[in-house]
Amino acid sequence: MDARPIGIFDSGLGGLTTVKKLAELLPGEDIVYLGDTGRSPYGSRSRETIIRYVRQDAAFLAGHDIKAMVIACNTACSAAFDIVDRIYDMPVYEVVNPPVKAAAMLTKNKKIGVIGTTATIRSGAYETALKQIDPELLVFSVPCPLFVPLVENGRTGEDDIAALDIAEGYLSGLRGSGVDTLLLGCTHYPLLRGVISKKIGPGVKLVDSGAETAKLVARDLSERGIKAPDGAKGSIKFFVTDGIDGFSTLASRFMESNVHGLVEQVMIKETE
Repeated sequence: MDARPIGIFDSGLGGLTTVKKLAELLPGEDIVYLGDTGRSPYGSRSRETIIRYVRQDAAFLAGHDIKAMVIACNTACSAAFDIVDRIYDMPVYEVVNPPVKAAAMLTKNKKIGVIGTTATIRSGAYETALKQIDPELLVFSVPCPLFVPLVENGRTGEDDIAALDIAEGYLSGLRGSGVDTLLLGCTHYPLLRGVISKKIGPGVKLVDSGAETAKLVARDLSERGIKAPDGAKGSIKFFVTDGIDGFSTLASRFMESNVHGLVEQVMIKETE
């Protein structure tokens, strides 16, 4: 048993998809969440800048005596997971391979769509991982850079005209490709599940990278014997690098509980 918290970070709100699922699976765990909202989104940044940000975010969480770390940002994982994994002597989890395995199992026609930020799609991380599982898979990747700003500004309703118009522009080509499975390659995107489902069509299965990662973390912590003690009641602390109010409102809506008063604004040390 290990009562220390789990650290999770993302460039903004998206990592809350992982937090929410992990809190459901492991209600006894303390969680420390960092949303680097002051520098979001990461998806349009250079690889060098993303690596610098990720190392700083990881160092912040490590300072809270965590027992495990989740990089709940697909862009960050694509650019810097291996670097963080080498630095820290603790389990470090990424959000690429868990959903890849789920998508490969779900597809019936071997046609899988992948949507993500510009940096994630440019990295080819999902396509590479999918092809390693099954070289016969056909992967159709589409960058959707405006999805993150939509989520960060609360434009997630399935009847939101702007969100629907943007999604139509991104997903119309995928509809014609015949994909039967769509991998949401950004932890922000599940907050747009209703919009995405409307535009991609009812026959396409959506794979949530944050939720699949949370399932893996829950299993692995149990196998390692470092879950929280039985009977513990977990808590969640939220840190952001920009204003508290907007984050608190959106996070409360997504977490389905009031997080006002639980969010603290912090400065990330520019050490590199």
